[in-house]
Amino acid sequence: MTERVLPLVVRIERAAPPQRTDALEAAATAVVSLLDRAGNRAEDGGEWLDEVAEWQDGRIRKVVRRARGAEWRRALALPGITVTVRTAEVRVHPPVPLDDWPRDLARLQVSGTDLSDDAAPPEAGPDDVVLWINPRLEMTAGKAMAQAGHGAQFAWWGAGEADRAAWRERGFAVRVRTAGPARWDALAASGLPVVRDAGFTEIEPGSATVVADAPWLRVGVPEV
Repeated sequence: MTERVLPLVVRIERAAPPQRTDALEAAATAVVSLLDRAGNRAEDGGEWLDEVAEWQDGRIRKVVRRARGAEWRRALALPGITVTVRTAEVRVHPPVPLDDWPRDLARLQVSGTDLSDDAAPPEAGPDDVVLWINPRLEMTAGKAMAQAGHGAQFAWWGAGEADRAAWRERGFAVRVRTAGPARWDALAASGLPVVRDAGFTEIEPGSATVVADAPWLRVGVPEV
């Protein structure tokens, strides 16, 4: 089996970088959009079905790179899905072999994804899909985007067909928020899906990075 990785490209123009939360939410939505497209076309062979299936059989590794100007236009020319969330544009590409990226993606930089928010995002609602970030970890926006993508994938895996259909109607919208320390501890112990990082970059292996929270995931889970 070929080990694959999911490429995510965030557009970061010098004059107008995106807000950090917008980029995280766009990355999470992009991941689910790709999973949905592959799954909906499974009956006729599926767009990127084999690549996605092979990737999901492995470590669901995701790598975020940045692009601007001509780099971004070249990324748009490759197969993929572009998601826009307010100030952020993120393009997800079908999973590629770990050691054989398309040239126009391989040349993009991983570093330089330090983004910030000008203001605190609003509170998430009770019916939202929320990806809660561990407040005790420091991650670049690129790293946090990958972790949010993992959390969104956990929410997708845990959803039934009716849940997925309702989520699809909302454009696979998610909210990404950093939990307070006490809330994080409660969430991490609640039984909701927890993302644990493999430790390839930035943080220690096994670190809990994100808790995925959605109405369908809360069944039988104590209120937190």
